[in-house]
Amino acid sequence: MMKNLRKPELVAPAGSLEKLKAAINFGADAVYLGGHEFGLRAGADNFSLPEMEEGLQIAHRAGRRVYVTVNIFAHNCDIDRMPAYLAELNDMGVDGLIVSDPGVLLLAREFSPDLPVTISTQANVTNFQSAEFYRRQGASRLVLARELSIDEIARIRRTVPIEVEVFIHGAMCLSYSGRCWLSQAMTGRSANRGECAHPCRYRYALVEEKRPGQYFPVMEDERGSYVMNSKDLCMISLIPRLIEAGVDAFKIEGRMKSPYYVAAVVKVYREAIDSILEGRPLSIEEWTRELERVATRPFTAGFALGKPEAAQDIEKTAAPRRVLFCGVVKDWDKKNGRILVEQRSPFSTGDHLEYLEPNQPLRTEQLLELYDDELNPIEVARHPQQLVWLTSRCCPTPGTLVGRIVE
Repeated sequence: MMKNLRKPELVAPAGSLEKLKAAINFGADAVYLGGHEFGLRAGADNFSLPEMEEGLQIAHRAGRRVYVTVNIFAHNCDIDRMPAYLAELNDMGVDGLIVSDPGVLLLAREFSPDLPVTISTQANVTNFQSAEFYRRQGASRLVLARELSIDEIARIRRTVPIEVEVFIHGAMCLSYSGRCWLSQAMTGRSANRGECAHPCRYRYALVEEKRPGQYFPVMEDERGSYVMNSKDLCMISLIPRLIEAGVDAFKIEGRMKSPYYVAAVVKVYREAIDSILEGRPLSIEEWTRELERVATRPFTAGFALGKPEAAQDIEKTAAPRRVLFCGVVKDWDKKNGRILVEQRSPFSTGDHLEYLEPNQPLRTEQLLELYDDELNPIEVARHPQQLVWLTSRCCPTPGTLVGRIVE
């Protein structure tokens, strides 16, 4: 058992109420979410103020915390509207704000005086002097830049009396800690205002002006630098070292991912953190396999070991997706061995399904019989939020998330 070490907070993404519930049910200590304005994930479902209040109540009943992102790089028109929004968040009693713009930080101190402020990774904190600067401005926590090694993180933590948070899993921007200009230049959608089109995921080629039609692929190998198409961050094997470095909070990226993804990733990191602190055997290979089942790209540890790994996937744009979120269990007919599932994506008889349930091992089975809500036999559940009955030997309880295994 690791003695005299503080248990780090596990902070999970909540792009919607359903994802918030998944994160909490599977072990997150806190969630971060955005409203319909002023956050960097405009493509997520996000929260109206009434929905945010509902999510806050759900989290607080479970003893968990809610942080709200206000981390755009604000223009004058944003600054004009922001005081009223910050005041509403203050009155609502959220557990903290996440900001990156110094002007927004000033407004937060004035209009949300009761709320702790976390400095976003967008602020690019890469050294202890920057950390001290933000501490003096009233920040209580820093989400450090993703370009730091574990040794650099440890030095900041022991030098400056401020909490530090690091990303441990999820998509990585090719640009410096997410300050990307490419999306705006190519599509007119600013990544720094929540509208990223993810152009770093596109395939690229070079064309010399006097040779039209001749395309030279942009790639990377051990000999040199190429471009784009980043891998996903995965720090599961480095969690012990990050805990020893004094990291106060571990952050998972993924507000635009499915509830199944959020639940699966939170479940693995919850088990890992608890196992490390309680001195139980570590199952790094098994945990990695579980994470790979919901991955969309290959993994990298990024800059954590002191040098940037090849953060590019040059062979393909995405790793094969192993499990697709397809439903939520709503009821259980124990007598007849059937479960009622609300569809989230199509599935059919013959598919192999996986059941993700809090505090339970993953269970899988082949779907043999499928019925509509009036118990008429059907072959495919094809309609969004369609209620269907399916036979199940596993008999998962209501709230269980259902995934379709894709080999």
